[in-house]
Amino acid sequence: MFERFTKGARATVTGAVVHAERADSDSVTEEHLLLSLLDRTGSRAAFAVASLGLIDRRSSLESALAEARRRGGLTKADTEALAGIGIDVTEIVSRVEGAHGEGALEGDRRSRRWWSGQRTFTGGAKSILEKSLRVALGRGDKFIGEEHVLLALTARPGVVADVLAEHGATYATVERALYGAEGEGRAKAG
Repeated sequence: MFERFTKGARATVTGAVVHAERADSDSVTEEHLLLSLLDRTGSRAAFAVASLGLIDRRSSLESALAEARRRGGLTKADTEALAGIGIDVTEIVSRVEGAHGEGALEGDRRSRRWWSGQRTFTGGAKSILEKSLRVALGRGDKFIGEEHVLLALTARPGVVADVLAEHGATYATVERALYGAEGEGRAKAG
């Protein structure tokens, strides 16, 4: 599948690995893919990201992603659903961090990298890359570009899609920013 990625999409994936390295994370996540897209310039996806104001609100995006990591990767919808049955996630996070230190729920950063020397991609990150292929094919495109990765990030339910939506970047708004009226009315791929 990687042979179908444009030069820009490959640079996005490579940039995600760099973000994982900077964060001292053994795995490349959906979050790293998003941060890499925010770094890109001169592409259709970079234009959409800028026109939606995501570049100007990068620190807010990063804070929202950090808060989700602190909650153990629970989305706001997960947190609200648990609150509906009487479970206060904020209280649980506070107690766990009180006993085990701040960021205790962020997950184990240790993986098999120590013997392979390479960072692995999480299932979620792999799913985004696969979804980007389906988005591209659904649009009739033969190659996977950065814009398809961006659309995939908004289409796959999870923390990154939630954070993007909170910042005004849903599948529909990103599609409109990328393709204008031409893109409206097309169904989500996959």
